Amino acid sequence: MPRLSEVDRHCALGLLQAGLPISEVSLRMNVNRTKIFRPRQRLHETDTMSDRPRSVRPRCTTQRQDRNLVRNHMNNRFLSASASSRQTRGRNNQRISANTVRRRLSTSGLRARRPYIGPILTKRHRHQRTLWAQEHATWDRFQWQSVVFSYESRFCIAHGDGRVRV
Repeated sequence: MPRLSEVDRHCALGLLQAGLPISEVSLRMNVNRTKIFRPRQRLHETDTMSDRPRSVRPRCTTQRQDRNLVRNHMNNRFLSASASSRQTRGRNNQRISANTVRRRLSTSGLRARRPYIGPILTKRHRHQRTLWAQEHATWDRFQWQSVVFSYESRFCIAHGDGRVRV
């Protein structure tokens, strides 16, 4: 259950000071009784209703290591995240995961992409395509019905297709 906001805690305190029991305040605010009881108890013990400081899990890499990861991937676009994680040691000489590398690269705007391998069009190719388009621009529906369009895609279900991601 999420924590009560600072405003909700002060509203609950106001209702308690108005004489309402904890059970009634918890019903009105639609929260568990302990969500009302503990902030009131903390107010009596410490004179504050604010949240206590919480520790955050420490990052396994430093900012310098994050910059090095990004720089390495910018210099070598074919470097995979798993290879980079094997090469990089985090704080206290601990291994970092490939997902950590992906998150660090994602925060800097890098992500995996498949390289585009397509035909390189010369001036002659572009000229021929333009001529074809101009010839067929005036075709009507009946002429287009005799044309067969095909759509070709590569599907590899059982294994990886061996394409390198950039």
